[in-house]
Amino acid sequence: MILHAVERQGSGAAADKPPIVLLHGLFGQAMNFGAVQRRLAGSGRRVIALDMRNHGASPHAPVMGYRAMAEDVLETLRAMQALPAVLVGHSMGGKVAMTTALEAPAAVARLLAADIAPVAYPDHAGGHAKFIAAMQAIPLHPSLTRAEADTALAEVVPVPATRGFLLQNLRFGAQPAWRLNLSAIATALPWLVGWPEFDASYAGPALFLSGARSHYVLPEHRPAIRALFPAARFVALKDAGHWIHADDPDGFVSVVEAFAG
Repeated sequence: MILHAVERQGSGAAADKPPIVLLHGLFGQAMNFGAVQRRLAGSGRRVIALDMRNHGASPHAPVMGYRAMAEDVLETLRAMQALPAVLVGHSMGGKVAMTTALEAPAAVARLLAADIAPVAYPDHAGGHAKFIAAMQAIPLHPSLTRAEADTALAEVVPVPATRGFLLQNLRFGAQPAWRLNLSAIATALPWLVGWPEFDASYAGPALFLSGARSHYVLPEHRPAIRALFPAARFVALKDAGHWIHADDPDGFVSVVEAFAG
């Protein structure tokens, strides 16, 4: 599958380095990296942000496992002549990036996983399922307003910022519609919060960047990380939670620039 890509091309010596590819998390889209992407490209680097399948402007499909999504990334980047690449993935996108590195190590110059580990997060599935059910319950009539949709989500999604994030995926107008393939995502949740088995490892440079206020990457995850990524290094941004690139964009950009080389 060829994914929708948002590309910013820098100029100068850095343009010859491997491109930086940004992969968003569940319910996200390439546009979530807008400010980060502009800043990274400002240093002269080619920076590509992708919409994962069933997200944003990318095609929809009933299957949504990590191996399928990794192949999407590889197929898209091959078509863009953007391999090898520095993969930077947040949350679900981090698992896609890790899978890509394990499946096709020669295609990945460097790997940065943002606030995610190669482990299952079973407790998260229930919350995601409630979000999807609440989104599916919004009546998509022609006069639907953002305020009405926000109110409809408020009971299940009490945090205004989270509601705003989810509603970025809703097109308003004469025919309101979700950009997300909600039914496919709902079906895939057990696999998305999980992690597939791998016999391979990725020996290249790998950085696991976490938010110090997040609980997604814990000390007990390090053996699992090092088993698959023996060169793994660990960095935490003290002022960030799970939404690391939004909580501390300056710190995030600085780390990505330093790691990407």
